[in-house]
Amino acid sequence: MANENRLTLVVMPFAGSGASVFNEWNQLNNNIDVVAIQLPGREKRFIETPYTDVKTAVDLELQQVLDAIDPNQPIAIFGHSLGAVLAYEMVHLLVKQPGLDVRSLYVSGSPGPRTQRTKRATGLNDDDFVKCVEEFAGYSHVALKDPNMRELLLPLLRADVEMHENYKPSRDIKLNIPIYTLRGDQDTLVSAEMADQWKDATTAPKHCIEFSGGHMYLVEQAAEMLQEIEKTFFKTPSNINTVEYSL
Repeated sequence: MANENRLTLVVMPFAGSGASVFNEWNQLNNNIDVVAIQLPGREKRFIETPYTDVKTAVDLELQQVLDAIDPNQPIAIFGHSLGAVLAYEMVHLLVKQPGLDVRSLYVSGSPGPRTQRTKRATGLNDDDFVKCVEEFAGYSHVALKDPNMRELLLPLLRADVEMHENYKPSRDIKLNIPIYTLRGDQDTLVSAEMADQWKDATTAPKHCIEFSGGHMYLVEQAAEMLQEIEKTFFKTPSNINTVEYSL
């Protein structure tokens, strides 16, 4: 019998992040079980070659997701930036799995899946690449200022950025579950209009939720974001600016 009072939230990583980034999320909300997916090239999988293709990544990591989730709980999937397109491709696979109750997709800091960046970091020299990535993110990561750490992190970050910038949806089939778009209201990389493009990816209603902050708003507002995911998932009243688009 399904546990209707708890949510399993599958979290796909944003560029350069490992699963440990989301460890504290399980202490921030008592009704959400966060399952963070670890991709190759980081943390415990550091020696493995990172992916440079979204479709390959989700196909090969589907079993990791299936092994990690509780089939007796309703499921949602979340991703920020690169994680959003990873989540979009993964949810297409999960909704076809027998016995799983996949109810919604949460995409954060991302334009619609068919929109590609006009400015690219792939192929730039190290200094220009780091500068471009920091411009995209809207903040500077301290690890990239240390020459030794930068040397270790750049291959993974380059692979993730290439995976994101070369992404094209692998299918034309629309989802039939709600999509929630989340963004910082000061995000200069992803506008509200770009986030609204996700309405074309589902036959179900699409919702927009905005938070105070820039592209990486979730670093400072993880608890608030999880609270809104809980409210929208379980359909409880919210004070955040939420707009519903019915197709």
